[in-house]
Amino acid sequence: ITAIGKELDVSYLLEGSFQSSGDSAKLIVQLIKTRKEGHIWGNEYNIVMSEIFTLQSRVAQAIAGELNAAITPTEKQLIEKTPTTSLTAYDFYQRGKEEYLKYWSDNKNIESLNKSEDFYHKAIEYDSAFSQAYVGLAWIWGIKNYWDDFFSENFLDSVQILADKALSFDKNLAEAYTCKGNFYHQVGKPQQALEEFEKAIKLNPNDWVTYNERGILYRNYDLVKAIENYNKAISLCRGGEQLSILLKNLSRVYSTAGFSDLFKQYLMKAFNLKEDSLEYFYCLSCDEYYKADFTRRLEIDTIAYSLDSTEYSILFDIGYDYMVLGKQKESLESFTKWLKNTQTLTEDHIFGMHRIGWAYWENGFKKEADYYFNRQIENCNKMNELGRVIGDPFRTYYDLAGIYAFIGDKDKAYENLRIFNSSKMKSLLWISLFKTDPLFKNIRNDPEFQQIVIEVETKYQAEHERVREWLEEQGML
Repeated sequence: ITAIGKELDVSYLLEGSFQSSGDSAKLIVQLIKTRKEGHIWGNEYNIVMSEIFTLQSRVAQAIAGELNAAITPTEKQLIEKTPTTSLTAYDFYQRGKEEYLKYWSDNKNIESLNKSEDFYHKAIEYDSAFSQAYVGLAWIWGIKNYWDDFFSENFLDSVQILADKALSFDKNLAEAYTCKGNFYHQVGKPQQALEEFEKAIKLNPNDWVTYNERGILYRNYDLVKAIENYNKAISLCRGGEQLSILLKNLSRVYSTAGFSDLFKQYLMKAFNLKEDSLEYFYCLSCDEYYKADFTRRLEIDTIAYSLDSTEYSILFDIGYDYMVLGKQKESLESFTKWLKNTQTLTEDHIFGMHRIGWAYWENGFKKEADYYFNRQIENCNKMNELGRVIGDPFRTYYDLAGIYAFIGDKDKAYENLRIFNSSKMKSLLWISLFKTDPLFKNIRNDPEFQQIVIEVETKYQAEHERVREWLEEQGML
């Protein structure tokens, strides 16, 4: 008990056993101190299964009483809330949630995603007002339709509709507000997203999913708050594979902020929980990208591809490595091999067409190059028009500037660079890109370009120092 308490950093553990036979059940629970091991409270309950939700409320309030915790009227109402009157619906919901978490831990596991969707639908068949099941379907709908609807004016609208339907049955459902927050983030409305996340946290301050979603949003605006939210999510998440992903997310923020040692420290923690070698090398690759060491990155990407030659996204990364290293022929070979093996839309299709255009241009295929340059211009303009965001909301302006700089339209290049430079925070990624991106070779020595680079570096250094000071204040550095 003491070892478990130390590992989880908790003061108390609730130990329980449950037995059921037909419609009757017995629950035995006891509350145990971990710091100075000892039994505090225990009880035995004999119930019929239809009373299970009432029993959950009684146990929660009894434990709070033993801990002398003050329960507000709102908290008491939430504790006593019954999610559904149908035990069958609740069972299907729990099974759906379990399958969804399997997919969340491994997004290649489409079978679990489909099972989750089926279970949520079955839950609603038994209880058409089961709010949590509607939220589950909202997340799944967003995943399944994300790329197909990416450039649609109604992008993710069904996610919001399903979340709102859940709230129509239960206005105090925290996970519905988290889902809506994710929706607003995806459609480029960060302030509205934060407002929804705040609602969710007020209703359930112990939901790691909300803190993770808020961390994802903040990593493009405020790295200190991103770290704070990821740390909070990690402290609340007990699942091995889910915790591994949260640690990986945190490690990448440290890399973005320029703290490579902390990046490696948290990456190893993640790897020790989930020994996914491919994911491990992917994260190492990102770190070398941020540090602008593309010789080392190419070595890492090559190892990763040798581990799984069906992971075609690595081919795109290898093509970019060759691009920066000035190996035009090898770059085009990797990019074209990637194109042949990826039929569905991905992030690389959205943001990588001008890289392929460069490779064609440098190998003498000007017609093909123009085609891919124009595709990237169209992608960026559509994203700006529709408010689509993947990662940094100013990324599209950087890509447009690179294309126009390369084809010789300096006016448009600087017009987009000025918009890109209008954001307050810049990460280490942009320093790497400005130093190495071949698309800017025609303007790299221009005074205005060099001034923009200086300003971007200054913004990055300011954020790096702010993170460093905060880490020192927290005793984490």
